[in-house]
Parts: sequence; C-alpha cells; structure tokens
Amino acid sequence: MPGQTSVATDFRLTDILADPGRAHLPAVTVDGAETTYGELDRRAGLAGAALRDLGLGVGDRVVWIGKNRPEFLELLLGAPRIGAVSVPLNTRLTESDLHALVADADAGLVVLGPEFAGLRADLGGRRVLVVGEDYADWRDAPDAPLPPSVPEGTTVDDPVLQLYTSGTTGLPKGVLLAHRQFSALLLAAEHWSIDTTSTALVAMPLFHIGGVGYALVCLAAGSRLVLVADIVPDALLDTMSGERVTNAFLVPAVLQMLVAVPGAADRDWSALRSVAYGASPITAGALRKVVETFRAPLFQVYGATETTGAITQLDPGDHDPDGPRAHLMRSAGRAYPWVELTVVDPATGEQLEAGRVGEVRIRSDQVTSGYWRRPEETATALGDDGRLRTGDAGYLDADGFLFLTDRIKDMIVTGAENVYPIEVENVLSEHPDIADVAVIGVPDERWGEAVKAVVVPRDGATIDPDALLDWMRPLIAGYKRPRSVDVVEALPRNPSGKILKRELRAPYWAGVGRTIG
Repeated sequence: MPGQTSVATDFRLTDILADPGRAHLPAVTVDGAETTYGELDRRAGLAGAALRDLGLGVGDRVVWIGKNRPEFLELLLGAPRIGAVSVPLNTRLTESDLHALVADADAGLVVLGPEFAGLRADLGGRRVLVVGEDYADWRDAPDAPLPPSVPEGTTVDDPVLQLYTSGTTGLPKGVLLAHRQFSALLLAAEHWSIDTTSTALVAMPLFHIGGVGYALVCLAAGSRLVLVADIVPDALLDTMSGERVTNAFLVPAVLQMLVAVPGAADRDWSALRSVAYGASPITAGALRKVVETFRAPLFQVYGATETTGAITQLDPGDHDPDGPRAHLMRSAGRAYPWVELTVVDPATGEQLEAGRVGEVRIRSDQVTSGYWRRPEETATALGDDGRLRTGDAGYLDADGFLFLTDRIKDMIVTGAENVYPIEVENVLSEHPDIADVAVIGVPDERWGEAVKAVVVPRDGATIDPDALLDWMRPLIAGYKRPRSVDVVEALPRNPSGKILKRELRAPYWAGVGRTIG
C-alpha cells in the first residue's frame, strides 16, 4: 500500500479552507446549487465570528441536529476559529435521547435543521437557532469573517469534533477528535483516488465518522462535494450519474438498495473512479452484485469513531470474486502505513502470531484522546500502552490482511448503525410477559445484520411476536428495534449463568460469509 506516510504535525482543521488558490473552485453542491471554496470560507468565518459574539470560545460545544446540509460544514469549519467544538447528533435517536446528549455536551449553542425545528420549544434555557428561520441572519450579522486560523494558545491536540458512539450501558459516549487525528486521516485521500478533479458523493450522515470524515478528506483535497440529505435509491442513482460522481463512500445497506433498482447496471458509470464501502457487514453475494453493477474499482475500509474512521483498506485489486485471491474479499484489508495494528490476547495483552484470533488493537495519530468527561472509560479503552482496544476479534494472515471474526462486545451493526444488545434487552425486560431475553444480530441481505430478540415467556403467558414489536415502537429508536422475535422455552447459559449468545447466533450464521467493514 504505497503513498505518503508522515503525518503533518502542525495541521489545523481550518487549513482546509486557507488556500486562496482554491477560492474559485466548487466546494459543495446541493440540489444543483453550488458553493465555492471562497464562499464556504467566508460563511465559515462569519459563523466563527458569530459564535465569538455569543461569548463562546475555546472548548465550548456547538450542537448540530439536522440532515446533511452546508450549514453544518460552515459550523464545523468555523467553530475551530474560536477553539469551539462541533457536536453533530444522530438524528435517528429518540427526542429524549437527543435532549440527554444536548445536556451531556453542555451545549453553548444548538443549531437545528428545518426538519427538527419542533425541538426548539423543548430546549428551554439554551440558545437555539433554526436553519431557514434565524440561522442565516445570525451568521451574517458580524461585520467581518474570522480568518481560517485558530486561537493563540490552542494546540493540534485540542478537540474540534465530538461524535457520540453507543455505549454498552447508559448514555452514548462522546468521542473527542482533534486536529491531530484529522491530519492523519487526510493521508487517505491518495489511497482513495481523491484529488482536485474529484466529484465526491457525501450521502452518509455527517453525524457519523464515515460521513464527516469522508467529507473532510475530500474538501482537504480540493474536491467538489455532492451533498445528499436523504437516501432515496432512484434519486440517489440519478444524482450520481447526473453529477458525474467520481468517488463515493456508501455503507453496504445503501449499496444493496442501489443495485436492486431496475436498470441500475445499465447506467453510465464511466466517471466512477472508486466506490468505498464499510461500517457494517456485507455478504459475498451482495458484494459480487455491487461489482457487477458499478463496474468501478471498489475498496473496503475498516475503522471506528475512536480511530477517526478508516485504518485499514482492502484495495480494488483484491476485489476479484473469481480470481485466485478471492478469499481476501472476506478480509478488511491491510493497515495504512501510518497505523500500527496488532492482534493480542485480550486477557494478557500478548501479541499473537498470524492466524490466531484475538482482540484488534490500534496505535496511530488517528486514535482519539478519549471520551468526553469519561476518564475511567478512556483509561479502559486506551490502556496503559495507548493502544485502542477495539473490542473486535480477528486475526492477521501472513501477509498482514486483517480478518474480523466476531465482536467481542456482541455489538450489532445494522445499516452502519451500532446497536448494543443490552439497551434493547433492557427495554424488553420491562414487558410484563417476558421472563428472560437475549438480543442478537442475524444476517440480513439489505442491512448486513438485523436485530433479533429471543424471549422466554413468563409462566402462563403467551407472547405474540407482532404485538411485542408494536409495543416496542414508541420506546426505542427504529434502527434498534428487533425485526423479528423468537419465543423459546429457555436461553442457553454457561455454568456461571451467562447467556451463550454464540449458540443463539450459530444457526443463523452457518454457511454465511461475513465481512465486517
């Protein structure tokens, strides 16, 4: 995997818009409307000045609740000019979860997309702006924009972005990502065939590292972003072909929606240079269909929010389903040159030789400094040696290809959303007719994995699976709700009483190839 390996030690996120030679180039396209790099820089500078005029400064949090819009990019690239931190929240969460995260972030300002204007009334006591109502007037009020620089005294290790990732219990954790982490990620542009001539599709949510990280890599390379707010398969295909998209990052669930559209393979995909995928499992059969449809170089990436996104890559040359290296399509590729990836015995920390399954651990400038106001969980995740404990189980082959075999923490990845079984189990355990419950992930052609509940009824009770799913509807976010329910007499347990989820999963995964991106 050739390419640049040294990480810039003085990079700031504001440098992305600091090149005056790019001012005339198109930066963002939304529904045919184009914004140049110069205009994006001006708006980001005005947003930074407006944040300053609110009294915000170094370390203050600016929360965004909205779909993919250029206004978020303005805030993301404007907030660092005063040392503030952008906090985009997952719009798929329930309102109560969103309120809890606004409080956890201790937001100095909340900016709502127009679709979420209704949340304003419930955010009493906090400063709130709504795009399409008062945001633009607020942004444009300062006399002059702030330049693309950072406050004196701040460092490359000061956070610029706080992304929430689900925890095994309780409230999601805020992952802190600083200038330094992004300076490393930006090296991926060369590996992704992205440059100033690229037109890059950004359809993944900007509250995910897969969306915002990809967008920043493309902007830093001088590409034109085509920003998409909603995934509608027919419309997305029209956008990709109509805008002559050259590069795209899409999760497997979306790729499978696209290739299922009649006539998708008959379109002109000659502009496509690369299609990246990752963030959730994909079956070998689905991957073959993607290759046949787009006829463009594919590469897989593997990473996490805590690693600022991609840390390994399976190159296009290793995506030949009928070639001698077809087995590599089950791997997550090899680590980037600036990433140190090891597989260790999770109990002892001992590094394991090729072929032995253990926990994947990462050391790189891309690794987070920790979790917002969670010192104990930060210490657990990073350990004494500073290596991130990913919680993923896998092994390296003799050539350094990473094969992921399972998730140590039982996490389910459905349509690129992380679901922790304990949260769903806690809701189900409140049902009066349920005596015992386990939640697992099972194969799903569209979503990679689907959430399944396995329940044991109380004595004398009868559980109707459809009625149970309806009961859960108002209690938990849609992507976390089970898609199916099995009613059983008892759950398998080991002698210490722990539920054997591997036994529950085994019948569903038997004979199914599983790739984890």
